[in-house]
Amino acid sequence: MRAESLVSTQEMSREEWLEQRRKGLGGSDISAIAGLNKWKSPIGVYLEKTGQSPEEDNVGEAAYWGNVMEDVVAQEFSLRTGMRVRKRNAILQHPEHSFMLANVDRLIVGKKEGLECKTASEYLKGDWEDEEIPAAYLLQCQHYMAVTGYKAWHIAVLIGGNKFIHKRIERDDELIEYLIGIEKDFWENHVLAEMPPLFDGTDASSELLKALYPQAEPTSEINLPGDVEKMLEAMDQLAEDIKSFESQKKEYENRIKALMGENEKGITPTRVVSWKNYETNRIDSKRLKAEQPDLYKKYTNTSTARRFTVK
Repeated sequence: MRAESLVSTQEMSREEWLEQRRKGLGGSDISAIAGLNKWKSPIGVYLEKTGQSPEEDNVGEAAYWGNVMEDVVAQEFSLRTGMRVRKRNAILQHPEHSFMLANVDRLIVGKKEGLECKTASEYLKGDWEDEEIPAAYLLQCQHYMAVTGYKAWHIAVLIGGNKFIHKRIERDDELIEYLIGIEKDFWENHVLAEMPPLFDGTDASSELLKALYPQAEPTSEINLPGDVEKMLEAMDQLAEDIKSFESQKKEYENRIKALMGENEKGITPTRVVSWKNYETNRIDSKRLKAEQPDLYKKYTNTSTARRFTVK
């Protein structure tokens, strides 16, 4: 099996690239569809592919620097492994499943293997310890192997700007068959059918809703469907459960504090418990507003948000 070249990206603008991405599902989409992406939800992918996403033209700082450092990471990979890499300036397409696309970072010269280049924050270094690879990137590489037919994929990452690691991922045909199945289902039953998936409980869905509906129309209202009542009842029960669990957690915490007394640390066979002193400094905003109204006004920023309540 050999991937087909859908279109060359050699002189492609970002707008043209975004338009081509809407023709199928890429490596960065698969983890969202599978529910394993903290930055993007299935509904976010759907809105991108149908041209309704409010965010697709925005490039965040992390994505920007990831693009800038891609060449550096690829060069370092070659230096450390002795393997030569080359760009494949094209969006690749699965020969049988046309909805599966791949815009790969590099291909290994003389091998049926590829390379994915990443940058990561120092705070995320634990995700890469030992043999660990973040699930989103593992699925991305398996997706690329599905499209290209390649037998292995390498992933190289620069962590915190000063730690370089690289790992090899072998082709997993069983996992690839699963990915093909969920991508086919998503493309045919959601994108082509114009049937959006449900919003889920991820932060990605919450942020997307903020972007889609930033402002409420004053005094406007809508009659909600009957199943909303069941959701509200379920929310009430969850709120009670959470309150009960929090109370139980607080009970255990207070019992441990009582055992520690004036000690700053407590030791168990597997844990270190600390109950330390700390100081906080807060501005008395009410006093500042009363005594220095001009200064208060000068340094006050007004933001608009929507509060969700149930009465």
